This record gives sequence, C-alpha cells and structure tokens, in this order.
Amino acid sequence: MKNAEPYLIFDGECAEAFTFYETVFDAKIAFLTRYKDLPPGTGEIAEADRERVVHVILPISKEVSLMGADCSSGMKNTRGDSVWLTLNAESADEARQVFERLSEGGKITMPLEKTFWAELYGMLTDKFGICWMVNYQVPNNKG
Repeated sequence: MKNAEPYLIFDGECAEAFTFYETVFDAKIAFLTRYKDLPPGTGEIAEADRERVVHVILPISKEVSLMGADCSSGMKNTRGDSVWLTLNAESADEARQVFERLSEGGKITMPLEKTFWAELYGMLTDKFGICWMVNYQVPNNKG
C-alpha cells in the first residue's frame, strides 16, 4: 500500500469546512468541484445538490491531503465518533496552533497536554463533527 488519505463526508457543509481547514493548516485548496460543474451526461442533478461539493483536495503536508465531499441531498450522513483523524505535529508550537484552531466552535474531549506517551496529546471534535487527535512526540536524538 502506498498510503492512506482521509476522506471526509459532509451534508452541505463541505466548502465551509474546507475553508475552515485552510486556516487551520495554513494551506490552500488544490481542487474543488461542485455538482453543477460536472460535465454533461453525468446524470440528473437535483436542484438542491447543485452547490454541493463533489470532490475537494486540501494538501496539508508533503505527504498528506485531506479530501472530502458533500453527500447528495437524497443520502443520509450521520455524524459520529467511530473514526478519528490523528495529526502528528512536527513541533510543540504546531501542535498547539492546530489544536487551538480546530477547537474553535468545537468540543475538546481531552485538553492538549503532556502524557506518559507524548510530549503533547489532545482530542477534540471540530464544529463540523469531525474527530481529531493531535500528537507531538519529542524527536529521539539518540544515535
């Protein structure tokens, strides 16, 4: 397996969520298309779906992109906590900054603090119902 990337599904909030994630990660959306932009012959598009996002890509590091979409208006999307996204920060400052930004309007499950396994670790659910774990490990400089 080459890699795995998170794909987040929303119910009409995808564009808003990814605009928020742009500020969280100091990143820019690389690709975004809406149902109304699909080529002819793709199929019938409900009026309620025209502004919904079909696919979005937000590179958040050299190796990882967040991707996402809105479900169509005829589908049910249930928010839940069965999947958590883990972010491994490169520095304590980055961990603090990302945790603070993600928690705006959300709910902190576990404050970002020192644990027995990490220099900093915290858990939260953002304002869009996405569950995050933020982790920072001190690099081991031993030979």
